Amino acid sequence: MGKKKVTVVIPNYNGRRFLKKCLESLENQSCGPDCFDTLVIDNASSDGSAEYIAADFPWVKVAVMKRNLGFAGGVNEGIRLSTTPYVLLLNNDTESHPDMIAALLETMESSEDIFSVSCRMIQYHNRKLLDDAGDLYTVLGWAVQRGVGQKLGNYKQQDDVFSACAGAALYRRYMLDRIGYFDEMHFAYLEDIDLGYRARIHGYRNVYCPKAKVYHVGSGTSGSKYNSFKVRLSARNSVYLNYKNMPLPQLALNFLPLCAGYAVKYFFFVRLGFGGDYLDGIREGISTRKKCKKVYFRGAHIRNYLRIEADLWRNTLTYAADFLRRHAER
Repeated sequence: MGKKKVTVVIPNYNGRRFLKKCLESLENQSCGPDCFDTLVIDNASSDGSAEYIAADFPWVKVAVMKRNLGFAGGVNEGIRLSTTPYVLLLNNDTESHPDMIAALLETMESSEDIFSVSCRMIQYHNRKLLDDAGDLYTVLGWAVQRGVGQKLGNYKQQDDVFSACAGAALYRRYMLDRIGYFDEMHFAYLEDIDLGYRARIHGYRNVYCPKAKVYHVGSGTSGSKYNSFKVRLSARNSVYLNYKNMPLPQLALNFLPLCAGYAVKYFFFVRLGFGGDYLDGIREGISTRKKCKKVYFRGAHIRNYLRIEADLWRNTLTYAADFLRRHAER
């Protein structure tokens, strides 16, 4: 592993049905096998995933966990086991374009202040539509998949985003060691926004690379876009995210729009039959928030906080424009 630049870390929980496409597409990367290692973190699967990989993909390393650590715990274990300068997190329900890793590396190495590089994620079953072009976070407390559901003609330019989507993103290892890994209290959902937020507080950049293409099934582990587990954890983690990363003056400044955002989300989930799950998640987040490791406020970061606040408002407008464009294209 000494000369290799990248460790591809794939968290897996009962995802055997996705692994063939995922791993074959890595086997065909244009940068060649000397560029990267592949490590699957198996979260105590019961579907024979680890045995399947050992038999059909012997070049892939597998670390089997004794219990399901969730996305955050699983990828953290992968980061700890890696020694390369960069770590590429990749969902198991993906198929990578042959130039994906090469494009990510080219962008990452173009500037020393880049913390993460996010892929151009395309819907697996409808390859004319985007799935994610980097993530945004809004003053309403909503995480947004930029470009989701839009035509491929959009978001063709490289630019900065609020956070990389950890479903397919490259991270700079020494910066992870500096700002901390994924918050394992999240277990799953919004942990990548939290990490990207912390990177922004420290003055690092998160960049979207349109040349790094990945085809994504979506909800491969959870099984559906909305379910009780996902709604509850996402609601809880949204409380953690704001509590951890916003100092008290920023929380006070954003209190009303955050409340409005939570209210709108609640009524949205009431319509889908998950209103109770959403409220349960909010209550759990509020009651357990102090167990989170709050980001220590430093005066040296005040300009970064001001940029973040401006972006929260700007991203709200971007989301509104994205929403209108997506519905106009239907």
